[in-house]
This record gives sequence, C-alpha cells and structure tokens, in this order.
Amino acid sequence: MVWVIRTFINPTFASLFVLGHTGRLLYSLGYFPGRFPVFLVGVTGHWTCVREAYRGVNLAKVCMIRTYKFRLYPTPPQEKKLLWTLDRCRFVYDALLERFSKKKIKQVDLQHFILEIKRKHPELCDAYSKVLQYENYRLFAHLRVLSGLKRKGMKVGKLRFKGKAWFKTFTYNQSGFKIIPRNTRYDLLHLSKIDKIPFIMHREIEGKIKQVTIKKHASGRWFAFVAAESTTKPLPARDEKAVGIDLGITNFVFDSDGHREDSPKILGKSLKRLRRAQKRLSRTKKGSRNREKQKRRVARVHEKIVDQRNDFLHKLSRGYAKTYTFIAVEALNIHGMIRSSFNARNIMDASWACFVRMLEYKAESAGTRVIKVDPRGTTQTCSACGRKEKKELSQRTHECECGFVMDRDFNSALEILKRAVGQGLPEFTPVETGPLPLGVSQSVKQEPSSKRFLTGSPVL
Repeated sequence: MVWVIRTFINPTFASLFVLGHTGRLLYSLGYFPGRFPVFLVGVTGHWTCVREAYRGVNLAKVCMIRTYKFRLYPTPPQEKKLLWTLDRCRFVYDALLERFSKKKIKQVDLQHFILEIKRKHPELCDAYSKVLQYENYRLFAHLRVLSGLKRKGMKVGKLRFKGKAWFKTFTYNQSGFKIIPRNTRYDLLHLSKIDKIPFIMHREIEGKIKQVTIKKHASGRWFAFVAAESTTKPLPARDEKAVGIDLGITNFVFDSDGHREDSPKILGKSLKRLRRAQKRLSRTKKGSRNREKQKRRVARVHEKIVDQRNDFLHKLSRGYAKTYTFIAVEALNIHGMIRSSFNARNIMDASWACFVRMLEYKAESAGTRVIKVDPRGTTQTCSACGRKEKKELSQRTHECECGFVMDRDFNSALEILKRAVGQGLPEFTPVETGPLPLGVSQSVKQEPSSKRFLTGSPVL
C-alpha cells in the first residue's frame, strides 16, 4: 500500500510526497501542475506506478493506493489467449534486456525499440500495446532495485533472461481494462484484445482503478490484482487502548492483556501430504505429461498451505488493528534467527514478518499506531522491577526475586509495551479496569485467557 500526499501550495507550484506502508518517506519533490507529468514508483511487495498530471487546484488531498486480489475463472479459449499474452510479454522483456545489455540507453529510447520488435514480429500487434510497453518499465524497475542494493554494499549480479516458468505476470496500466458488474455470481473483467473473463468480486472496489495485473500461479490458477486510488475518509474517534505483543512458536501471539493465540503450525500439519506429492513427482520422467500434472499437484499443496496461513494472519491482524489504537511489537531479526537456530522451519512457518507487515498496513487504515521495540532481553527482563532473570527456553514461567510470578510470554509482552511507552506511546494501564473487547479476561493470572480474535472477514 502506497500513500500519495499532494499539497498544492499555489496554482503554479505543488509538492508531492510518497509514503510507504510504514509511513517512511519514499519520495518528495516539487513540480508544476499541468506542465510536467510526474512518474513515481513505490514498493509494497510489487511495483506500483503513480502518475500525476493534475492542473493547479488550490487544495490539499491525501490519497491511498490499495490493491485488491480476485481470482479469475477463464474458459479454455480465454486461458489460451492469456498464456499467449504472457509468453509475448516475456519475449519482449528478453528482447529489451538483450538490447540493453549490448548498449546501455535511456528508458525512453529503449521503449521506441518495441516498435522495431513489432516490425520484425507482426504477431505482437495482436497484444495490447500498453501491456508490451509496461515490460520496458519493469526492466528499468529491476535495474533500479539492483542499483540500490549495490549502493548499500551488497554483492549483486546481472539481470537474467526469463524462461517460461519464471515469467508469471503482465500488467494493464491506465487503460485497456474494464470491470463489468452483473447480477449473477460472476462479474466480468474486460481485458483489451483478450476477452471478458469471469471472476467473483467478493468485495467492492473503492476509488478509481489505476492498473490491473494478471498473474498465473504454478497450480494453474489465475488472479487479477486491481490497484485503485481513493481518498482517505475521516475515522471515528476511539478510546485509546495500548497493547504489547510477544511473538512465539508455541503461542503465536501473547499480548499484555493476557490474550493468547496458539500457533496453527500449518506446514507441520500438511507435511505428510507434501512429502507424498513430492515423492511421486521425483518418480516421474522428465519432460513427460505426467510430470507436468504432478508439478501442478505439488503446487496446489504449497498454495493450500499459503492460503491457510494467510487466512489466519489476516484475521488475527485485523482483530488487533480494529481493537487497539497503539500496538507494540518486537523488531525481530528473523534472517539472523533462521541462520543460528535449530528450529528454523517452525520460525519460517510462523511467518512473523508477514504478520507484522499485515498489522502495519491494516493499522494505517484503522487509525492505529504500530511501534517496534528492541527485542533484546524482553524475555529475561522482569516487567515489574526491571531485574534480569536468565531463563532457559524450556522454562515457561517467569519467577523474579521481587515475588513477581507469571507466564514467560505474558511477562515478555508487558515488557514490550513498557519499552514502547519509552519510545513515545502515551501512558497506559497494563490491565484494563473496564470490560475488555472480544471476551478477553480482566484478571491477571498465570494461566491467561485463550479466547481468540479469529472472527469476521479475513481481510480489513
């Protein structure tokens, strides 16, 4: 999610700020409305292009670009066209990369090279022109990422040509698409030079649609990612509630209000089925049709695991974002933990980073503030007196010389919230004196409440 803030100082000059999903400033510049269109790029797991060509208007406006994901249900002829367009986009991308590798030229000049490619390959005229032009933008977006990593001192290689299995998306930017609502189960997504593809619009799209990205998964499923720009709406006033969250493996979350959520361990539950599917894949002959079928079966197992995990994370993060106004979490170095841990698979299966990322962007929409604190010593420090009490991983109860005894994770959550207060959160009462939301227990006990947030829609 990218926040675009346009501030018009006067009818002839304006300033533009682009903020990431955590509030970090990505770009800021001044420009002249009506004279120079400005192209900006923000990153939230994929690249989003924001184009500004507004004429001078004396007002301040805050916009948000949100991406909606819908599954497509193409017919066999439509799927054939989608695959053909995907392959032609791959061909153009590789041709542009080959030309750029021979001689480094500007992005605008390289885009003119697409016309030369079309003259040599007339069948490219059957693909929508903006889709092919977007591959030039994609190429230079990749180059900018590599340049940024190189400036940070990281060792990077060169861009490689894309094989069929490594090219999965193509994009309609600004035009060439239209959503046609119908009073049936399936609505229609019109893609220029392809067809009207059925899909289920399970939620309403708010704002003006800027672009549509089509993606093919390894299991054969097709998805549409619809990016829409909408203005922010004033949020209703809420009572201030602060919470600290401790992330773990046995207890996925344990917060300072005594709320505990067990880890679902999705991968562990599906591991037997995944091993069986992968064994059958290894026995098939390379290049055979049976191998391709089994590849799709293995991909379906992986996607089922991902879907179950995301469903759990969406519901849990939505519950916290809507219930609290201030949330404190640990700034965990997950890559370092994986390299030095004997429990790396369970750490990866927990997807703590994905949960925090979901929590951050849902918190922005709900008017909630998320603060990350230093995780060092949160488990060993007593939240009551601040004394360090060393504990082994197997010791699940915190016992301090001051007489404070409670669950290890509960103590850690209280310490996280205590540190967040020092970073700018308002003063709080660790345990609510009034009724707590979602059935959370009001008493402070060593055995906290196990009631869950898993209610309602999985997405905010």
